[in-house]
Amino acid sequence: MLTTIADGLLCCLMGKMPNTVSPLESTESSDGFSFVEVKPGRVLRVKHIAPARPEGVAEVEAKGAPQKAGAVRCKRRITVYRNGQMVIENLGDAVRSDLLHGQDSAEPNSHVELEVSEGNATLAPSPNASSAVPTKRRKRKPKKVVNIDCTKVITSCKGTHSDVVLFFIHGVGGSLDIWKEQLDFFAKLGYEVVAPDLAGHGASSAPQIAAAYTFYALAEDMRTVFKRYAKKRNILIGHSYGVSFCTFLAHEYPDLVHKVIMINGGGPTALEPSLCSIFNMPTCVLRCFSPCLAWSFLKAGFARQGAKEKQLLKEGNAFNVSSFVLRAMMGGQYWPEGDEVYHAELTVPVLLVHGMHDKFVPVEEDQRMAEILLIAFLKVIDEGSHMVMLECPETVNTLLHEFLLWEPEPISAPEPGLEAEKK
Repeated sequence: MLTTIADGLLCCLMGKMPNTVSPLESTESSDGFSFVEVKPGRVLRVKHIAPARPEGVAEVEAKGAPQKAGAVRCKRRITVYRNGQMVIENLGDAVRSDLLHGQDSAEPNSHVELEVSEGNATLAPSPNASSAVPTKRRKRKPKKVVNIDCTKVITSCKGTHSDVVLFFIHGVGGSLDIWKEQLDFFAKLGYEVVAPDLAGHGASSAPQIAAAYTFYALAEDMRTVFKRYAKKRNILIGHSYGVSFCTFLAHEYPDLVHKVIMINGGGPTALEPSLCSIFNMPTCVLRCFSPCLAWSFLKAGFARQGAKEKQLLKEGNAFNVSSFVLRAMMGGQYWPEGDEVYHAELTVPVLLVHGMHDKFVPVEEDQRMAEILLIAFLKVIDEGSHMVMLECPETVNTLLHEFLLWEPEPISAPEPGLEAEKK
C-alpha cells in the first residue's frame, strides 16, 4: 500500500494505478481489515472492529432503557411551487437539547417557516408562532407537497450497547485512514466501528472505467457495506463527499439510521459536475498538474501548513489517488435527486461539524444545511479546516461522542383540563 504523498505523485506522473486488489473471500484478518467483494471484481477494503462483549449483558442494558424518553413527533409540510420557491412548515414538537454546553450550536427549526427562492433563504415566523402577523397572500398552486408525520425514538447510544454500529465514510482523495483517531477512540470505548475505502481509494480495487466512479455506483457500494454490517441502531459519519452517501443511506433506511454526523459536507444541493472544473481536463494533462494539486490540497485542507500537517496528509492518505480516478470521481458527481427537498425529508437527527478555515466548503453552506434539516445542530471549530478530524481529533471526538449520547428531553403531555379549555 502506498503510504507517502511522494509515492502517490510518482504514480500519477508515471500513469500507474495504485492499490489494485483481486477478489478475495470476505474474511476479516486479525488487524480488523477485510476485503469485501461488493460486485464481481469490485473489492473494497473495510476496517471493522467489533468489541467482544459478555453475552446478554449489553442486550439487557439496551432493552432496559425507557424507549419513550426520547420520542419526538416529526411533522412538517414541504411545499414546492412552480417558480422554484419552497416553503417548509414545522408542525411537530420542538426538540429541546443540552447538547454542546456553552458552545455554538443550532437548535432545530421547529417554529420557523423557511422560504427558498433562487438560492436565497429567508426566515419568516411560522403561522404557529405567537409573534406571527397575518398577511394576505395570493393563493398559488403548488407543484409538489410533501407531508411528513412520524414519531422518532431518539435514544442515547453507548459503547456498551450491542445494537449500535458506527459507519465512517471518507470523501474524494482520502481513505479510511483519515479516521484513524476516531476509529481508535470509539473502539476503545466499546463501539463497533466500520470504515470502508471507496473504490479507487486506499487499498480498494481501482477499475479502469469512468462509470465505476459515478455517485450511483459508489452509493450502491456503500449500500452493500451498510447492509452487511448494519444493526438496529446505526450512526453514519461522513466527511466531504462522504456526506452525500450518508444522506442517501439515511433517506433509504430511515428505520435503521439512528443519527447522522456530517463533517464539512456543504449545502443541501443536488450534485452536478462543473463544466469548468480543472478535473475535466484530459487525464494526460491532469497528470502534469498532480504536484500542484497535492500542494493546493495541503494549502486548502489544513488551517496551517507546517511539518505536522504535511505528516498528517501523508499518514491520512489524503489525495493519494491516481489522476484517472480523481477525474472520474469529480466528473461522476451527478445526483439530481439530492436537492433541498430530499434533505428536508430527513427526520434523523444530524450533527454538522465545520472547520472554520475550510477553503473547500464555506461555512454558509453548512448553515444552510442546518436550516433545511428538521433536527440539526451546527458546531464550528475555529482551529480546524477541511481535514478537521486530523487537525483537531480530540475536539472532534468529544463532539461526536456527546452527540451519540444525546437524547431529547421528554416532552410532557398537556393536562386534560388545559386541552379541553383550548378546544
